[in-house]
Formats: sequence, structure tokens, C-alpha cells
Amino acid sequence: MSASDSLQDFTAIETEFNLNHSLVLFPKDVNLLLPTIPDNSISLIITSPPYNLGKNYEKRVSIDKYLQEQKLIIEQLYRILKDDGSICWQVGNYVAQGEVFPLDIFYYQIFKEFNLFLRNRIIWHFGHGLHASKRFSGRYETILWFTKSQDYTFNLDSVRVPSKYPGKRHYKGKNKGKPSGNPKGKNPSDLWEIAIEEWTKEVWEIPNVKANHPEKTIHPCQYPVELVERCVLALTNEDDWVFDPFAGVGSSLIAAIKHNRKAVGCEKETQYIEITRQRINSYFEGTLKTRPMGKPVYKPTGREKVSQVPDEWKKVGDNTNSQKY
Repeated sequence: MSASDSLQDFTAIETEFNLNHSLVLFPKDVNLLLPTIPDNSISLIITSPPYNLGKNYEKRVSIDKYLQEQKLIIEQLYRILKDDGSICWQVGNYVAQGEVFPLDIFYYQIFKEFNLFLRNRIIWHFGHGLHASKRFSGRYETILWFTKSQDYTFNLDSVRVPSKYPGKRHYKGKNKGKPSGNPKGKNPSDLWEIAIEEWTKEVWEIPNVKANHPEKTIHPCQYPVELVERCVLALTNEDDWVFDPFAGVGSSLIAAIKHNRKAVGCEKETQYIEITRQRINSYFEGTLKTRPMGKPVYKPTGREKVSQVPDEWKKVGDNTNSQKY
């Protein structure tokens, strides 16, 4: 469905949740929104919660207090999640005095208290990012995909990727000589490699939102619309509700409405609310810049100036990468 086709359904951006609405952007704390959402009404909850890193939009607290606050929210998320629904929880690491606390491990224990089932621990890998000086530079984050029950929505055909060897055939058995793959492509697996800068060919071909990415806004931890689209297509059906309790600048809402899902997001930061509204309006007007699903990631040829070794480094010789610390 194109933006123009769905415009009449989603023109109004509501500010209060109602099952009769199609698009809701709640401009306050998530704890004020959750009591208004009925039990068993949301098909997919997908978000990247605050990491407690002391960003300008969050107040840093102890990790124990942070996790306890998140547990209270997750308890309500469990209540509103449909029996065949999913939660996709994307997190990185909490770092205190140089020590790394992998948030997905802490969150796993919380989700299991509510008897949710972990289907995949999806690894994001990206080739560029902040450089550490006293430990190895972090180059991955994780998505924990939980379901509420053993009977859940999973549309694999909607997110298959091209097979590396589509001509491969069975070499024995009753199917000997027949193609061994799926004509619609292969399962994308639980390793999603993400390039922050479009320099390397990746498995899922999804660059992170940094630098020259067409979706970049002022949000410091924005994730790409394409990433959410994959989850929306795989884990929901048309007209299902998709909920992002920490909506940021609205990437989850945009991914949902692009594929004819109902969307609800919650964000308490006024500047992000305004950006989300602008992005949604731009989408319906056909002017929003997003990276198309499946677009190949640029791979340098070696002729670009930025991909060549600087003359100053050549003088250093072979000792450049063998420094002692």
C-alpha cells in the first residue's frame, strides 16, 4: 500500500489510545499511557529502551534501580501483549567506570519472570562506531525476540533474503537433483550485520543511522526504519497494532504505517515528538527520506581517497599496527 492509498486512514495523529484509532503518538511518560491500553490488544511491542547512559534525554541511575523501573513497565507490556504476539527489545551495554554490563543478559532474567519465550537473540554487528581506548571498541548490540506463547505469528516468507547459492541441489535422497533452497530466498538468520557508514557489504544490508544516512535526525540513538520493517513484516499481519513505548523520533511508527499496521508510540521528549510528527507528515506527503528495504550497501572500490592509506601513515611503515600498550 502506498502512502497516498493509506493517507485517509492515518491522517489524524491521535494523542490518546483507542482501539478505534489507527495512529497514536502519546506525548507523555509511558507509565501514563499503559493503563489506557486494554489487555491482549498489541501484536508487536518493539523498542530500544533508554540505556541509562546519561544521555541528555535520560537521568542516569544505578543499574539496579534502572532495571527495577524497566521491570514495572515490562509487567504492563506483558499484560497488553496478545497471546500470539511478540516483543522485540533492542539493547546495548551499560558501562560504569569502564566495566561493561550487557543489558540483554539482565533483561533476559526479567522477561523470563513473566514466562515469555526467547525465540532469537539477534546480534547486530556494525563496522564503525565510537573508539574505546582501554578496551576493545564495541561493535554490536542485540535484539531479544520474545513471544508470549508457543503459538505466535511468524511470516518468514515476508523477510527472506536472496540465497547465496540459489542453484544448489540435493545430492542424495528422494529429492536428489532438485533445488535444495527456497525459491523465495533464505532465512536471514539471527546475525544482522549493520554498517554505520555505507562502506561494507552486509548480511541484512541495513546501515545504522549515523553520519550521512538519509534518515538522520538529532536523536543520538536512532535506529533505521528498515530494521523495524523486517520485524513488523515477520511478526505481525495487516491491521495489527504495533507499539513502541520509547518511540524516539518515530521510526517504529513509520515502519508500521508503511505496511498497513496500526501504530502507537509513546515519547515524553517534546523535541522528539515534533520530529516524529514532521516525519509522519512527510511520509504521507511522499517526501520522507528512508532507506529502501534491500538496497545494496555501498562497497568501496579502493580508488576513493578516504579508503586509501594516508601518506603520513606510509612513513610509519609496518609498525603502524603493532603498537605496544
